[in-house]
Amino acid sequence: MDWGMKNRLSSLMGPDGKCMFMPIDHGYFLGATSKLEKPGETIKPIIEYCDALFVTRGVLRAAINPDDSKPIILRVSGGTSVIGGNLANEGLTTSIKDALRLNVAAVGLSIFIGSEYERQTLLSLGKLVDECEEYGIPVMAVTAVGKELQKRDARYLSLCCRIAAELGAKVVKTYWCEDFDKVTGGCPVPVVMAGGPKVDTALEVFEFVQDGMQKGAIGVNLGRNIWQHEHPVAMAKALHAIIHKNATATEANDIFNETKNG
Repeated sequence: MDWGMKNRLSSLMGPDGKCMFMPIDHGYFLGATSKLEKPGETIKPIIEYCDALFVTRGVLRAAINPDDSKPIILRVSGGTSVIGGNLANEGLTTSIKDALRLNVAAVGLSIFIGSEYERQTLLSLGKLVDECEEYGIPVMAVTAVGKELQKRDARYLSLCCRIAAELGAKVVKTYWCEDFDKVTGGCPVPVVMAGGPKVDTALEVFEFVQDGMQKGAIGVNLGRNIWQHEHPVAMAKALHAIIHKNATATEANDIFNETKNG
């Protein structure tokens, strides 16, 4: 791995090699998502707790301060919307030249394994890796499931992560699931967790994040569980403690309650 690639990857992690990515790219298919209508304002109180932002070029240019920004993972796939026919029908939307122009630390795209657009999205991943290797830019593959949430099991997600790594992704973002060690154990590149199951309490979020970290994840890529929460700062601070301070879910819940009530 060349110096530039190593340098960009290291910029995304804390000194401990762990990471808390903050995705605010949801508008690329959802439009003006609740609590993300003004993304620059949304992240102001919580950005100190994250290691990198996952964002589209439009929001990056329009809403993120270039003088005081976290490292950027640039969303470079899209082409569908929540009201369209199939969320899996994605393609590449952003050139490597524009990624370089924006001085990003990495780029990310979604792959939809098992869908009718599986081949299309996997070929997009391969093409993106080819282009990014030339310039030392890491690629993060996102194992998306569209509207088919029942696919979030270890057998399916381990298949997705391994294929993404085989095609050259340097990091894979995937969902937490039961038996998560089966997912990380079969993936030769770092795995970060997206959201897990729909839960009712902050403690349940902390529990699945702690479980995933113990079973091989290097961090999280959590957005709505934080910035859509009634207490986003408390959520961000508590999750940061699990990832970078080895806090347990119970300890994180104490941090959450102290921050919320303080």
